[in-house]
Amino acid sequence: MEVLRDRCPWDARQTQESLITYLIEETGEVVDAVEAGTDDDQVEELGDLLLQVVFHARIAEQQGRFDIHDVAGGIVDKLRRRHPHVFAGAEVPDDMDVTWEARKAAEKGRTSSLEGIAESLSALARAVKVVARVRKHRVPLELAAEPIGAEEVGDQILALVERAHANGIDADQATRQAVRRLEGRVRAAERAVVDGCATGEPES
Repeated sequence: MEVLRDRCPWDARQTQESLITYLIEETGEVVDAVEAGTDDDQVEELGDLLLQVVFHARIAEQQGRFDIHDVAGGIVDKLRRRHPHVFAGAEVPDDMDVTWEARKAAEKGRTSSLEGIAESLSALARAVKVVARVRKHRVPLELAAEPIGAEEVGDQILALVERAHANGIDADQATRQAVRRLEGRVRAAERAVVDGCATGEPES
């Protein structure tokens, strides 16, 4: 990558912003390879995704900001911090997901379960992330939990898209709006917990 940045005109003129499209594309191709490809496909696509990481880090290094060693070292440090039951002799937590989220929130000084969810996620991916955060952070909010299978989920989502299209409704936009309403309910529930703690009132 150092050689390419020095000698290839195309590579030399790229910026982190110009590479975003390729980062998204390569991520999608990794998903395709995992879900429907061969081992050779996965090796190739994971390599392409790794190239994007190296490319971004090299650009940053040339700007004096950080380098690939900072990126790799950062994830090593994070994994050690987040796994004290592996690296520091701590007890294995009863609920791994809740404990992981609590450590993340403490490290980053987060006050809401919604903080840190990427704005660039698709509407459906953001919905999945918000619901997962609500459960992992134990936000006192009632969520649907009736048993359902994966095939039925897919079929019902597709059926809703078909019905939405037949009625002139943008299903993606409708989902974004529904997610925003859910986020509003989450924030209200979190405020209620904080207000209850401040007044010494028990949660209902």
